[in-house]
Amino acid sequence: MTKRDWLSLAFFLVLSLGGGLFIGATNLPGAWYAGLEKPAFTPPDWLFAPAWTILYVLIGIAGWRIWRARAAETPGAGAAMAAWAAQMALNLSWSPVVFTVHSLATGLAIIIALLLAIVAFIGRGAPVDRLAAALFVPYAAWVAFATALNAGLLFLN
Repeated sequence: MTKRDWLSLAFFLVLSLGGGLFIGATNLPGAWYAGLEKPAFTPPDWLFAPAWTILYVLIGIAGWRIWRARAAETPGAGAAMAAWAAQMALNLSWSPVVFTVHSLATGLAIIIALLLAIVAFIGRGAPVDRLAAALFVPYAAWVAFATALNAGLLFLN
């Protein structure tokens, strides 16, 4: 890999992992979330940080791989990159809406849109870079679970 490749990978990791950690650290669940009635399938609180850390690394690598394909003018890479950017914007907006604004309904709308953007990335990314698309599969599974969790919180509260 060239120096440019390493720098661009670092950029994507800072964007995804750094952005996710910053949003998470500045929009903590707090007492409001602790006081909500939770669905029976709610995982322990300690699981969220390591799960999201791993996912943000995968998201960053996938975005970087598609960006490289776009730079090489690979057909379809632009559409995949647009889906990556959309999912990133939606991902980073969920925590402030839910944990700071305390809107579970708006959070549910965002996370459904996020799941659709993730699926769009997988579909658009697979013909461009199969590994980049595959890196989003655990993310899709986690966000599908998180969507059910968000829906359960809204229903119970």
